[in-house]
Order: sequence, then C-alpha cells, then structure tokens
Amino acid sequence: MADFDVIATATFGLEKVVAREVEALGYGPVHVENSRVVFRADESAIARCNLWLRSADRVLIRMGEFKALSFEELFEQTKALPWERWLEADACFPVEGKSVKSKLFSVSDCQAIVKKAIVERLKQFYKKQWFEETGPKYTIEVALLKDVATLTLDTSGAGLHKRGYRKLSSQAPLKETLAAAMIQLSYWNPDRVLIDPFCGSGTIPIEAAMIGLNMAPGLNRNFASESWPQIPKSIWNSTREEAWDSMVKDRKLKIIGTDIDEKVLSMARYHRKLAGLDEQIHLQRLALADLRSSYKYGCVICNPPYGERIGEKAEVEALYRQMRKVFDALETWSFYILTAHPRFEQIYGKPADRRRKLYNGRIECQLYQYFGPRPPKKTEERVAES
Repeated sequence: MADFDVIATATFGLEKVVAREVEALGYGPVHVENSRVVFRADESAIARCNLWLRSADRVLIRMGEFKALSFEELFEQTKALPWERWLEADACFPVEGKSVKSKLFSVSDCQAIVKKAIVERLKQFYKKQWFEETGPKYTIEVALLKDVATLTLDTSGAGLHKRGYRKLSSQAPLKETLAAAMIQLSYWNPDRVLIDPFCGSGTIPIEAAMIGLNMAPGLNRNFASESWPQIPKSIWNSTREEAWDSMVKDRKLKIIGTDIDEKVLSMARYHRKLAGLDEQIHLQRLALADLRSSYKYGCVICNPPYGERIGEKAEVEALYRQMRKVFDALETWSFYILTAHPRFEQIYGKPADRRRKLYNGRIECQLYQYFGPRPPKKTEERVAES
C-alpha cells in the first residue's frame, strides 16, 4: 500500500489533542496547522483514524495543494492530480467549496471549475465521454485560503462527532468531540472518580466511559469510505475486530453525572443505554448545592450555563459563586470548567491554574483548569463523610 497525505481536521484549539491521538495510533511525523493535523499514511489508516479519533472532526485525503490566482490555474492544476487513483468510472463525486481571503472568491464558480477539471482528467484515463455517477460517493472539497487551494476527499461522511448514541438534543448540547478533548486535557484517568454536575444529555460522562474502557468512538457507525473499493472490506473488518478486542470490558469506572433537570437526565439515561454503558455511569438528579463525594481525589469536568440569553446573566453568575463554595469542599480535587462568560474567574473568585481557548460550536470559550494535588499512585483513598 502506498502512502498519501491524510488530514485530520480539528476545531480551533484542539489541534494538539488530535495530533497526540494520531501519534498514539502509530502515525507520524505529524504537522500541526490551524484546524488540521497532516500526516502520511496508507489505506488502513483511513479505517483506524475514522474509528479511533475522538477529538477530530473529519478524516480527509489531501489530493493536492497549490496557489491559484485564476480559474485557469485552478483548472489546470486540478486536472494534473491523479484522481483516477480513487475515482472509479462510475464514482459519484459532488464538489463542495469554501473561500477565505482569496482572489477566487466565488465558491460556486470554483466548484464548477474543479468538477470540470476532474471530469476531463477521468475522460483521458477511462476513455469515456460521459460518467453516470451511480457508484460509491466521494465528496470532494476545494478550500481556498489566502489564494492557496487545497483539494481533499472526505473519508468520513457524517462528522466524527456523530458517534451514534446521541439521538436526543438538549438546549445547549456539547459536541462529543469537544467533550472527549476536555477529558483528555484533564488529569482524569480510569482509576479516579469523575463528576459532571451539569451533565445535561450525558455527553461528558459517556465520552469519559468510552475513554476509560478504551472503546473506539466510531464502533457503532458507518463511514463514507467503507463503500470505496480502494479500501478493502478486510481492512474495515480487521480494524473493527481489533477495536472490539482492545476494549477493557471488565473495568469498573467511577463516573457520575448529575443535573437539576429531570427532563435532560432522561435523555442522558437513554443515551447511556444506546452507548451500552448502563453499568459504568451513575446518573442522578441533584442540585449543585447538594453535591458531595466521599472520594478524596477526583475530577470535576463540566460545561455549566454561560448566561448568554437575556435574563439569565444574574442567575448564572450566582451559580458560579455557588460552584466555588461547593468545589472548595472538594479540596484535593481538580476542576475543569468550560464557559464563554468573560468574567468567570472574577465571579468564581479564583484565578485558574491554566486557561485554554476552545470553541463550543461558534462560541468562543475558555477551559478553566484548577489543579488539585497528585493522588498517591494506584490508590483512590476514601475518607469518611462528615
């Protein structure tokens, strides 16, 4: 199998998290760029990356990258790329596009030019004048940024955040990929307790349980490239078998999700069941003020309300003050709090040990990280509740 360029796309701020995931799968060297991680790999990497990457948005094959200041340059350089390596004579290949700060700003024109150039290339290779496009789907994207065109094939189909377990949506859902990244940015490990006191529809506890059991996030879904003849079924089958075999099925986790809203907790229970994690996650209706734990060491990882809607600001700020009182009682714990509120530290009353800018959808947030002491190795002491 010959190597080619692979791009794991990432939400801004998560590139290094995705890079570590790619390296953990055995691929590299990786090149970390804005919103993407680039590396060389073969066909088997397409299956493994789609199944295993927790914080990436998509897995793309980079067909080419070049400067394009005119439609003629875009056409000729697109036509020069080896599209026949991937596109069968019956391939369905829609072209999507975007353009940012580029001379070629008309996205629809760029899409039409790229489509025409690929057709011309395939005409020469297959000696045909017409293509029915009745076969497997290969979504192509032409992305122009500062006059540089990047042409890619999308191997994922639906975004990688769509694991398959979240069928219902709460008022302010957190993407599965961001939840997984928050957990990986924390000091949590499967031997420690994790609490999400604003668990909503259950995303953070479910993603933590999947990490704790070494469960591949893509096991319960399909990908666009599974229908491509260039990636044999045997690769997908062996990759899925490897993923099932590598799960730590008998590990007992201490993951707790609480929320004051019974309606969203019912969603969390449903999602927990779909993910097959009923035995690993404890869900409970509980007010923040009543949160306690008998564990001496643990992590709180949460996405509390931001107070962006009219009339909510004062209520949310009171909640942040209450969080400080409740969390202070867990004096040896670590806390990871994602919010878009610009004055969170002042209201909470304590500067974070570390902050990290992340995006929840299009909302710019900060992940405020408060570190507790390191627990003794391989122990999880219990103290009597006072």
